[in-house]
Amino acid sequence: MAPSAKPTTTDEYIAALDEPAAARMRELRALAQDAVPEASEALKWGSPAYLHPRGTILFVCSAHRRHANFTVTPSTREAFAEELAGYETGKGSVRLPYTTPVPTELLRRMIAYRRREFEVDGVNWM
Repeated sequence: MAPSAKPTTTDEYIAALDEPAAARMRELRALAQDAVPEASEALKWGSPAYLHPRGTILFVCSAHRRHANFTVTPSTREAFAEELAGYETGKGSVRLPYTTPVPTELLRRMIAYRRREFEVDGVNWM
């Protein structure tokens, strides 16, 4: 999965991945573009990040050997703790195993919550 040159765009990031990681990242990208069409893409810490038009990171997606991570702020992740009980989670991350479907509607609600959290409550990135 490691590219010879560091990717500089989300397209390059995905192109450097093997399956099923590439497919999962395309799925997460499509979800992001549908849920927050005004967000811009950038690589942060080497992974695709989706930025609010004002420049603040809303969430980051990353591919790993057996799962993809969907990372939001700890406060957003915590707001959905009950619904995420069946997933491995970290400070602000949710592991999405390649062997199970993406919980699209749950992630869509988490994205909406994160966006509101930034726009209304002023919660920036970690």
